[in-house]
Amino acid sequence: MVSMWHSATVRTSLGFIALAAVCALFADFQISTQDPWQEVGRLMLGLVMPDFLAVDFLGQALLRTLAFAFVGVGLGALVGLPLALAFHSAWVRTGCAFVRAIHELFWALIFLQFFGLHPLTGVLAIAIPYAGIFAKVYAEIFDETDPQPARVLPPDSGRISGLAFTRLSQAWPHLVSYTAYRLECGLRSSAVLGFVGMPTLGYYLESAFAQGAYGSVGALLILFYVLIATLRLWVRPRLLPFYLLAAPFLLGSGLPIMWSNVSRFFTQDIVPAPLRQGEGLTGLGTWLWELLTTQALPGIWHTLLLTQVALVITGALAMALFPLVSHHFTGRHFTGRVRGTLGHVVLVVMRSTPEYLLAFILLQLWGPSMLPAVVALALHNGGIIAHLVGQRSNQLTLRQDAPRGLDRYAYEIAPRVYGPFLALLFYRWEIIMRETAILGILGIATLGFYVDSAIQEIRFDRALVLILITAALNIGVDILARRLRARLRLRHTVHSEP
Repeated sequence: MVSMWHSATVRTSLGFIALAAVCALFADFQISTQDPWQEVGRLMLGLVMPDFLAVDFLGQALLRTLAFAFVGVGLGALVGLPLALAFHSAWVRTGCAFVRAIHELFWALIFLQFFGLHPLTGVLAIAIPYAGIFAKVYAEIFDETDPQPARVLPPDSGRISGLAFTRLSQAWPHLVSYTAYRLECGLRSSAVLGFVGMPTLGYYLESAFAQGAYGSVGALLILFYVLIATLRLWVRPRLLPFYLLAAPFLLGSGLPIMWSNVSRFFTQDIVPAPLRQGEGLTGLGTWLWELLTTQALPGIWHTLLLTQVALVITGALAMALFPLVSHHFTGRHFTGRVRGTLGHVVLVVMRSTPEYLLAFILLQLWGPSMLPAVVALALHNGGIIAHLVGQRSNQLTLRQDAPRGLDRYAYEIAPRVYGPFLALLFYRWEIIMRETAILGILGIATLGFYVDSAIQEIRFDRALVLILITAALNIGVDILARRLRARLRLRHTVHSEP
């Protein structure tokens, strides 16, 4: 075995597995529907025999999904680039960490309160967290550039021209590659916004499920998979300006924005009730303690439980599935290429299905528990990591007498990709935490459940505090993951990480 299996890595992995096993003892994995497999069969039949003609406004839903993705991602990248250049500032880093720690659906729920079902709600819900993500990743890409060209520039070179001809020119291919990946993420985010009322694919999918129209469900899912799978075919660099110019005109229209509602939201609605009622700091303390003990702590507990179990299952799935796209296992002959293509399709479906969408489907099939959430998180994130680890394994060169079959996996490939795999898993940790919290909107008792309940009760002050706690939790996990990667000396090219 290679040195990648050093003792610290093994101990850390075993520690995470043991912690997940303990968490699983406290988790609710019950299936409560009467005949779940019959529902699964009906869904599979809908996928095999989709009814595209039964979906009203299918073209409109598709165009709106694309429009929100292009405008939101484009605006996020436009803001993220200058923030990346100022990322050395602690204020910028902290602000970006905060906005990206809040899920797009939480942002959408906030903007819905004063913008309503206006296109601006969907655009800002994507653009704001994506700006924080772009700023972080762009900054890391800039940090990887060679500093030598900047040292040989003439002294009178301006800052902008110096940046354009040195760091930006080197980083440009990686910036384009990562932005293209973020567009794929934006399509998933745009579709999911339909579950809070925006007119995208998720809205029609929720309606089809409510009516038991699995043929329509199958049509919508297949259309979404085709949209993601063909992204590189129709998103060409020379066509991007056309898409970006056309997208704002395809967002649709909503009711006029009542700016008085915006003002009231910030000056009254989110002000804690004791302060609005003149109860002072004593009343505020009592109010915060009650919110902490009855909602925040239970939400944090269930969020952490679900996250830890999903994280370990994600890792197990990724290590089990990466051989599907590794030519060291599929082979380079015709049969092997067919197996590799089928494996690629499986992972595309897994990673293209948003966690929220998959959890929604599984909740309809299995009933409310943590099981649909864990499975949804593990399948989506496991597909992403398996794809990246499989790509990494294809860069390895094996000796002529390398073993085959299970021995090749256990003694040759797995030890050599385990370090990058663990780095990717720790990168996804904070993302899994964000998704775990938002899955509460579906009825699972994570922090999102209490946020959604507070909004439904028009208690925006409670909702804001719970959202801030969610953001702090995500930031804490991100810091812990970075320290673990540094302690274990785990490295992976950052711009290839989703």
